[in-house]
Amino acid sequence: MPVLQNKIDFAVLFSVKKANPNGDPLDGNRPRVDYDGFGEVSDVCIKRKIRNRLQDMGEKIFVQSDERKEDGFKSLKDRADNCQALKDAKKDADKFAEAACAEWLDVRSFGQVFAYDKMSVGVRGPVSIQTAVSVLPVDVTSMQITKSVNSTTSDKKGADTMGAKHRVDFGIYECFGSINVQLAEKTGFTEEDAEKIKTALQTLFENDCSAARPEGSMEVLKVYWWKHNCKIGQYPSAKVHRSLKISVHGEGKSLTEYKIEDEHLAGLEPEVYDGLQ
Repeated sequence: MPVLQNKIDFAVLFSVKKANPNGDPLDGNRPRVDYDGFGEVSDVCIKRKIRNRLQDMGEKIFVQSDERKEDGFKSLKDRADNCQALKDAKKDADKFAEAACAEWLDVRSFGQVFAYDKMSVGVRGPVSIQTAVSVLPVDVTSMQITKSVNSTTSDKKGADTMGAKHRVDFGIYECFGSINVQLAEKTGFTEEDAEKIKTALQTLFENDCSAARPEGSMEVLKVYWWKHNCKIGQYPSAKVHRSLKISVHGEGKSLTEYKIEDEHLAGLEPEVYDGLQ
């Protein structure tokens, strides 16, 4: 497949209903919110979900989570050290980066820093993703829970030890991103790779359920995919992202109170995945 030749901008809209989309470890794992009360899901969290989906699609991924390790390696260094292509290019930083991009889709998509032994190689990826932010401030509900059994025989805490779970009652989040052609040419990111990223975005929450995110509590509503007709883009990414308008009628406590519209830019028609149909 040819290397990507057209700049791409994209947007993902998703709903959260009685779930914790991204807990903050510095705040008792409460859902992330900014100082104005708007919910947030970090770009790192979004990339993790994309990597997981790409793995489900059979792609080779360098940054694998512990519960999804497919090759048995206990660290990123072990995975890199056991890649023959990287061993062969260990003395040449450019060839090392080229080999890593050819080996793993997430490296040629998001980039990666290989800082092992005496060599440090940095790869800048063409796919950039912003932090997802809720359209309106979100209400965070905390629920007190107790455990019904001792964890171990010598556990000094009683079976009635208190704990807490936190959730966002309801929210619509929007996340924006872009794919840069100049960086795609350096990593070998192809048209086919872009299609795989798009598919991963459309199915972002498949195989992602947990106690904090029950099945069906998070849903991709729409994905907007703007493919420009040139390498640098017909419009700046910020202007493309601003063309997506979301209005709220009422308190924004249900999906029916949100209206999503795209103010079409001349010559740039988005491809739209509609999860509501």
